[in-house]
Amino acid sequence: MATRRKFAPAENLTSAAPKVSGPSLATDLREWLETDGLGGFASGALSLVRTRRCHALLAVAGAESRGRFVLVNGCEAFVTTPAGRFALSSHRYAPGITHPDGASRLISFTSEPWPRWVFECADGTRIANELFARQGLPLVALSWKRLGEGPARLELRPLLSGRDARALHRENDAFEFAADERGEGQTAWRPYAGMPEVLSLSSGRYEHAPLWYRQFAYEADRTGGRAALEDLASPAILAFDLAEGEAAWILAEATDETRELLSGEGAGALLARLRGLEKRRRRFADRLERAGDAYIVRRGRNRSILAGYPWHGEYGRDAFIALRGLCLATGRTEDARRVLIHWCGALKEGLLPERLDENGGAVGHGPADAPLWFVVAVHDFLEAAATAGRRVSAPDRLKLRGAVAGILEAYLRGTRSGIRADRDGLLIAGEPGAAPTWMNARGAHGPHTPRDGKAVELQALWINALLIGASISARWSEPARRARDAFERRFWNAERGCLNDVVDAGGVPGRVDDALRPNQLFAIGGLPFESLKGDRARSVVDVCEEALWTPLGCRTLAPGETGYVAGDGAHHQGAVWPWLAGAFIEAWVRVRGSTPAARREARERFFTPLIERIDLPGFGHLPERAGSEAPHAPEGAPFQAWSVGEALRLDRQVLGEVSAGRARRARVSGAAITRSAR
Repeated sequence: MATRRKFAPAENLTSAAPKVSGPSLATDLREWLETDGLGGFASGALSLVRTRRCHALLAVAGAESRGRFVLVNGCEAFVTTPAGRFALSSHRYAPGITHPDGASRLISFTSEPWPRWVFECADGTRIANELFARQGLPLVALSWKRLGEGPARLELRPLLSGRDARALHRENDAFEFAADERGEGQTAWRPYAGMPEVLSLSSGRYEHAPLWYRQFAYEADRTGGRAALEDLASPAILAFDLAEGEAAWILAEATDETRELLSGEGAGALLARLRGLEKRRRRFADRLERAGDAYIVRRGRNRSILAGYPWHGEYGRDAFIALRGLCLATGRTEDARRVLIHWCGALKEGLLPERLDENGGAVGHGPADAPLWFVVAVHDFLEAAATAGRRVSAPDRLKLRGAVAGILEAYLRGTRSGIRADRDGLLIAGEPGAAPTWMNARGAHGPHTPRDGKAVELQALWINALLIGASISARWSEPARRARDAFERRFWNAERGCLNDVVDAGGVPGRVDDALRPNQLFAIGGLPFESLKGDRARSVVDVCEEALWTPLGCRTLAPGETGYVAGDGAHHQGAVWPWLAGAFIEAWVRVRGSTPAARREARERFFTPLIERIDLPGFGHLPERAGSEAPHAPEGAPFQAWSVGEALRLDRQVLGEVSAGRARRARVSGAAITRSAR
């Protein structure tokens, strides 16, 4: 496990998760998440009802599966006591039916150190159900335990599909119910040829009893006003006597490692051992750091960062932005090194793909900003390694610096996607139909927010990349000076007291897009070096605070601007993105001199309200985005890497006690580079 620095957690980031209790739990649609460090996961709603096709007990993304598959979607659970038979599960079926009534018996939920539900039956019998994923294995362990004494029998029915995580399953004759019973509580199912095999190890009795469950309704996956529908297969019943002890059930994708693991000991003993290993591993400073751990995944000898759960994969831009908080702010410099080395292999003609597929292949034309974020991440990694006294090997240092130089050379001379340094020293990017920046939402007729030309945050990134290059070689000093001198002159909008969003918009010299967007904040915060300072920087921050800031981050477009969409679905036309809090709050602190008083005020005014929403809608995490208007309902992925990463960076570096010295070092470094450039 990576060595982590110790931090004093903020008061609102205590290591103990809030306990949810009361009758409202039966209808609580907030989502929990357990991850295996490979890209696989278990996830669902606090109320037990699965609302997405991605909700599952065992979703895998390991090397054996060559993709992300849902193998075990859920289960039916019933407990029998002298007072009768009581459900411990609930599902949603068409047309709008919830059955059975297990959710009505929920009395508490907590997510630490992993999800745990407690049920109370009519006769007072209480049952605790726990679930956790094991790091580094496509495996999830479940348990049910009677709290107190007395007779109680548990019956479980596994609900299987064996499908792509994005698909839906239908009843069919090809589904293979047959089980390979291997003794000692171990069973294997392979529903379809060519799909991963499912291993099951339980402390209960196995009874083969094939049955189809039809018309599960996923309300969060509505299309055309209708919930997505699915049929699932149940091959068997697992029966346990809770009076004899805890019921243990372990599920895994069949790999060489999991086959050996599940064959080595009984379910109860293995559960106890895995539980102990996971408890020791999960010694995080606080809930935010615990959340950040979910996005760092193993890729062979290296690491990568998943953009979010339950459907996002490996996106370069997201990875490099999130890395600074997930890895560097938490002292996981070795993980940061492995992420950067992993992505070095995808660099081509100075560009990085939009994302990597399940087999590591490049997907999508290279966005203009992702390689520049890579340069920033390399810089921050090398600085963090030096500060921590961690040696970076000569081959790795050479490889990373070579990648930085390759990106700068390609951008200076011009590369694909219309990316090149223009005569004024600024960076122009984009072609018809392309979306060169992070605002890349597309419709049937192309990007909703194309922003081709000279986008403001691309210039801030370009200036930072050149300054970083100049610290390695004097070759980049003159381009850095030219870009920095041109930036303020070309982008300052005196009438509005802020920066234009795009100049030479659409590739037309002199055309200006002055839409009030948060991208201008990166000229002041969110990056190592500021491209704008003084009174103008303060004015930008004030304008953005008034028009764009919300408790969940910055709007992507100010109300009243042409194209602004009020309410849900605005995406980049007003929707709130929590990751933008990083640039805004850092900019707010910087224009006030990064003083301790400014950091304290920023934490109270901006950061604390943001973190108070850490359990909406993903328990312990921050979402991808939110609606443009109050109450800013969460949208997109409920668990998002760069949202959590930027919150960690803010907490540990920008607003922490070490941030003042770090900020001073960055300003001195930037000043030295600027002097050498001149």
